[in-house]
Order: sequence, then C-alpha cells, then structure tokens
Amino acid sequence: MTDNSPQKLQWSKLLSKERWPRETPEEEGDTTRPDWMTVSRTETERDYDRILFATPTRRLGDKTQVFPLEKNESVRNRLTHSHEVANLARSIGTHLVHSELGNLIIEDAISGGEWKEDEVKRAVPAILAAVGLAHDMGNPPFGHQGEAAIRDWVTSREPTLFQVREDTAGYSAGDLIKADVDRLTKQHREDFRQFEGNAQTLRTLTRLQVVKDNRGLNLTFGTLAATMKYTVASDHVISEAPAHGKKVGYFAAEADLVATVRTATGLSHGEMRHPLTYLMEACDDTAYSIVDIEDAVKKQIVSFADLIDWLKNDETLKEDELAQWVLAQAEAGANSARRAKLSSAEFNDVSMQIFRASAITAFVAATIKCFTAHYDAIMTTGLEKSLLDVSLAAPLAKSMKKFAFNNAYKHREVLKIELNGFNTIHGLMDMLWRGISERESFADPKSPRTTPFTRYAYSRISENYRRVFEGRDTAKRASDDALPIRYRELQLLTDMVAGMTDQYAIDLYNELKGFHVGASA
Repeated sequence: MTDNSPQKLQWSKLLSKERWPRETPEEEGDTTRPDWMTVSRTETERDYDRILFATPTRRLGDKTQVFPLEKNESVRNRLTHSHEVANLARSIGTHLVHSELGNLIIEDAISGGEWKEDEVKRAVPAILAAVGLAHDMGNPPFGHQGEAAIRDWVTSREPTLFQVREDTAGYSAGDLIKADVDRLTKQHREDFRQFEGNAQTLRTLTRLQVVKDNRGLNLTFGTLAATMKYTVASDHVISEAPAHGKKVGYFAAEADLVATVRTATGLSHGEMRHPLTYLMEACDDTAYSIVDIEDAVKKQIVSFADLIDWLKNDETLKEDELAQWVLAQAEAGANSARRAKLSSAEFNDVSMQIFRASAITAFVAATIKCFTAHYDAIMTTGLEKSLLDVSLAAPLAKSMKKFAFNNAYKHREVLKIELNGFNTIHGLMDMLWRGISERESFADPKSPRTTPFTRYAYSRISENYRRVFEGRDTAKRASDDALPIRYRELQLLTDMVAGMTDQYAIDLYNELKGFHVGASA
C-alpha cells in the first residue's frame, strides 16, 4: 500500500551547511590555517557576516522604507529596518533553541549525524539573523513604488521588448532578434512583468556579489532556502494562493540554483517554505506594522493620540486580550510622560517609544506561541497564511496596518515623492535600455554601442552587472547560454536599477538626461 501521508521536513537538512563547491584547485586556494588562527564562527554565522559586509547591504541605508529621501535620521530607512528585523529574528531563534520545542529541533538535527547540540543552538539564531538582514536586499529604490515602476515600464513597452516589427523581416539582424524573442517563455516574460524584490534578493546574494567566482556571497544552502519568502516561479504565481505562492520567488536565471538548494535542504518535494522563513516574515510584519507608525509620529504626520483613538474605536479590538494589554501599557507610559511635563513633540516621541516596545513584546510572544502551536503543520504541509495572520496578534496588526495605510502611506508628502521616484525610474530605464540594446551586434553583448550617448549610458552601468551580462571570465554560467539574449538584456537593466539607492537614481537620471539631447538623443 502506498503511503500518501505528508513528508515531514528534517532539520538535519534544513540547516544545511553545504555551499557551492569550488570547481578547480586554483579556486579553492590554500585552505590550511596557521596554528595561531582560532576558528570562532560557525558556517551560518559566517553567512550573517558576509551579508553584513556586502555592498548592497550598505546601500540599504539610502533606500526607502516608507518615507523616500528622508532627511531626518531618526526616521527609518531599509537598512535600519533590516537590522531591526534581523535582531527580532535572532532573539526568537535564541528563545526557540532553549525551549521545549527547541529540544525536538535539536534532536531531529543531530539524528542525521552532521550536527552537535551546541552547533544547532548557534545555527538557528544565526540563520534567522542572516535572512532578516538580507530580506530586502533586492528591493529597488523608492520602496514598493520602485517595484511598481519597473513592472509598469515593462508592460507599457511590451510591443518593443517582446515583438519584432514586420519591417525587419528579411534582414539578418531582424531575423536574429525575432528568433531570439521567439525563445522567450511565459516565465521569461513574467519575470519582468511581475518583477519582485524578493526574487532579486536571491539573485543579488547568489550572482551579483561577488562575481569573481560566480557564486555570489556563496551562502550555505540552509540560509538561502530560508531567505525565500516565496517559492514559486513567475508563471506559477496566484494572487489567492497560500502565502508562499502569492509573489515571484525566483527568476528563470536562478531556477537551477533554487532546485539544488531545495533538494539539499529537503524541500524539493513541493513548494513548502523553510520553517524559519515563517519566523523571519513574522519579524518583518512586526517591524513595519509598528515602527512605520512610529516614524509617521516622528514626522508629525500623525500623533500618538491619533493612534490610540483609532485603536480604541476599533470594534474588533474591544475584547481582544493582546490589544487591550498593549493599550494599557501604552496609556500607563503616556501618563508617566504627562507627569514629566514634556513638550508636545517629546510627549509624542516618548509615548510612541513605549507603545512600540509593548507592541513588539506582544507580537514576538504571539509569534513564538503560534509557531509552537502550528509546528507540526509547518513541518508537514506548510501554512496557508503568514504566521502573524494566524497568531493572537492578528487583529491588532491588521488594525495598525490599516491606520498606517490611511494616515501615513497615503499622505500627500509621501505620494508626491513616490511619484517623482516612479517617473525617475521610468526615465532611467528608457535611457539605460538604449545603452544596453543599441549595439552593433545583437548576438554579441560586448559589441560597441552605436552612438556617443549609448556608449556613455552603457558605461554607467556597474561593471559587476555588465560582466555577468557579457559572460566574461568566471562570471559566466553554463545555464546562461540557455537564456535568450533579450532576457539577459532585461535582467541587466533590472539588476542595475534595483541596485541603486534613492539619491543615486535621481542623480544618474539627471546626469543622463543632460546628455540625452541633440544629435545624441
């Protein structure tokens, strides 16, 4: 009789320490260590450090969290947000490995023979910290509006990008381009129509940093698997699907890599998430649900009193024990602040800090409780929704997100700067596309560009990204040959744009626009 029961995930594989192997002895180099060198870090702790010191991580400091081009350094950007998510995730991981459930995780991990108890206790918090820090690395400038701008640019130019004009038929160049465009699959097209920062994060980690050996940061497979918030390809995205299938998880260019990683971590039998991904996502949801409002108060878009009035008047929270506890803690703190006779601005700041601390404490407790309660499902079938959505914190989180949407995200100041960012990205993509596509030989990405402007525009694209596009030296992968040239052109464009900071995007747009005149336009 066939056993159709769900296959349970194994921690001995989920925490995989495996990395991409070096292909030659020259790449491996001298791996011997001198006697004085102490090995102080585990493999997964090295993952966190590699992410921390990577250039794209530093660029997050000038990428929008909610408020674009914010000059107030007290207001969060993508980097401060990512550090907060990483620390929340690490603290949950530390609690987890010292809990009763942690004993089960440790027992399962060491049963495979590759792990020791102390190694597991260090690995789980380290992976969670690493994926928390990396989770927004692929997001383009100007926040989610940047993603929307990239998608809109692609869909509005589909006739140019994905079709060949009839009047080119009969010409060798036109025939070559048509043959190449005809190779584009549905997934190839959807990768750009549905461009997704999470999939770009995976690409950045595994391909674009560092390109000298074609393995990116070469993180462990366990960390890479846990990074994937979404696990489906672009042609399998369904908006009403379970949490893991709502958005693009990886691009066609990384499909082979994803298959290898998921096989190594025991996830190859379906589209399930890595269990630690649920915890990272809950920490991300916790951070932006709470601290986005704190930033709005800091900017004096809303006040602490506005938030409290909103929550008190939400009928869904009247009997909610967690929400009422947070409100009680916040009001007690606010009363103390009043007695201190603070200024209005100081009162708002102090009161929101107390609210934020209380709310995060409650959300983290709810996340741990929910992960423990749903552990068996997470390890066998996965969850249909995010962890926070099925936790005790769900009603309060939903109410706070609605408050932030109505009062912060839709504020005129935010919308105005987002519109400027949207137009900037569109203009940049138009000019950079000329630099990428207008060259003497379509078949040879390295061939000279055809005008002074296109030569200059192409030169302004990061050499790292150009090296990957051109397939130079060790940047080339065997799987690249299977990708149509048009796909690789579009991927170079999105690699460049997604890697920019907010200010760099504006500066480069203005720079290129200044040259995009006269005979060179």
